[in-house]
Amino acid sequence: MTKLTIRTEGDTHVVVTRRFAASPEAVYRAHTEPKLIQKWMLGPDGYTMPVCISEARPGGKIHFEWRDASGGGFSLTGEYLELEPYSRIMHIERMHLPDPTPDNHVETRFEPEGTGTLMTLRMTLPSAEVREQMLATGMEHGMEASYVRLEGIL
Repeated sequence: MTKLTIRTEGDTHVVVTRRFAASPEAVYRAHTEPKLIQKWMLGPDGYTMPVCISEARPGGKIHFEWRDASGGGFSLTGEYLELEPYSRIMHIERMHLPDPTPDNHVETRFEPEGTGTLMTLRMTLPSAEVREQMLATGMEHGMEASYVRLEGIL
């Protein structure tokens, strides 16, 4: 389908969009079910996800750990706030690099578009400075690699 697009809004928001040739239900499930998450949400090539906890319910925990071939890695923790099956997920996440980043509030929407899905992920960060630091990591390369993988399994 189409490649990832990333844009900023205001001082604290990042909006990511990506179209998938799959139903909203399939794309939603791939964002909530641990066995599916571990297959695609790996970032750049060379990473694995040995720990994947996704308790897809309000108040449920999120804990992902990534490792590279040399044993190095990083993790993400968070919690689900709201879930509307097959259409919307609200959660909070923080990266551990190894120190935790400030909370990132994320809303992900899955909207039918023709025979596929338009996914819109809207991040709300605590400040413009935190947003710029996050964007400076080159996150779009890891996200796009992951979403190409996701498209392959859908």
